[in-house]
Amino acid sequence: MSSNRRPETMERITTPALAEAFIEEQLAALKAQIGSKKVLLALSGGVDSSVVAALLIKAVGSQLTCVHVNHGLLRKGEPEQVVEVFRNQMNANLVYVDAIDRFLDKLAGVADPEQKRKIIGAEFIRVFEEEARKLEGIEFLAQGTIYPDILESGPVKAHHNVGGLPDDLQFELVEPIKLLFKDEVRVVGKALGLPDNMVYRQPFPGPGLGVRCVGAITRDRLEAVRESDAILREEFAKNGLEGKVWQYFTVVPDFKSTGVRDGVRSYDWPVVLRAVNTRDAMTATVEDVPFALLQKITQRIVTEVKGVNRVLYDLTPKPTGTIEWE
Repeated sequence: MSSNRRPETMERITTPALAEAFIEEQLAALKAQIGSKKVLLALSGGVDSSVVAALLIKAVGSQLTCVHVNHGLLRKGEPEQVVEVFRNQMNANLVYVDAIDRFLDKLAGVADPEQKRKIIGAEFIRVFEEEARKLEGIEFLAQGTIYPDILESGPVKAHHNVGGLPDDLQFELVEPIKLLFKDEVRVVGKALGLPDNMVYRQPFPGPGLGVRCVGAITRDRLEAVRESDAILREEFAKNGLEGKVWQYFTVVPDFKSTGVRDGVRSYDWPVVLRAVNTRDAMTATVEDVPFALLQKITQRIVTEVKGVNRVLYDLTPKPTGTIEWE
């Protein structure tokens, strides 16, 4: 049987005890594979790469170098959390790369969603390659590949964008969670002591907020997406919807409408709220958010987020709408 196929006899990891057994097994396997050599990991801050980082820190410690690329398209507070958890709490060798200007300059004026995705993916590979070449003695590349990635797209986790590194970087892959499903990864992450808001982080597209700043990305509109998204997440958490709703976020489209602020006519963006539930992401239903909560979120967004004068709620299921707008 291929090592990329999950054995039929493999028990699903549903309890802390099973997670601990998996962790012990993987620590032994990682030590055996890596030995005294060095390993590199692109650490996004998502649950998959975070769990791999935590496993490797336990297994090989300072032999691991994590690279976190901040491309400016992450949610509010996420880059800071990666630094706090992995550098400050876990003492990882963490290389933080501020590439915000580099990415946003490349994306300036680009409105086509697929072109935006290609630019973000290609630039990530370039940045990661540059950082990899600065390091000496790296022989292994760790990836947060999980089992659905293998079933859907083969052994390389395409949305981490590290599969496109140049051939001369002859890294051997390290993929300790490649036989796990997402829910199992979360149980393992919890057992490893990662914070809940990292372990239970919602699905997040590879291009990040770049596909929620619809059309050509501008810095001010991107900031409106980030700030409104933070308000939505905060209010959902306060009102018991965190963990109950599968995915929720905000979108700021590239058009403006007339409004009134402080008795003066304004011309600002709308913010669209999206909250959906799904089992397989093939279909999705819209969460029935209490109207009073929608009013509270609306009031906060139009008051606290610069350049916004309307808030809309997307009532479209999938189909006919997709979950994301781009």
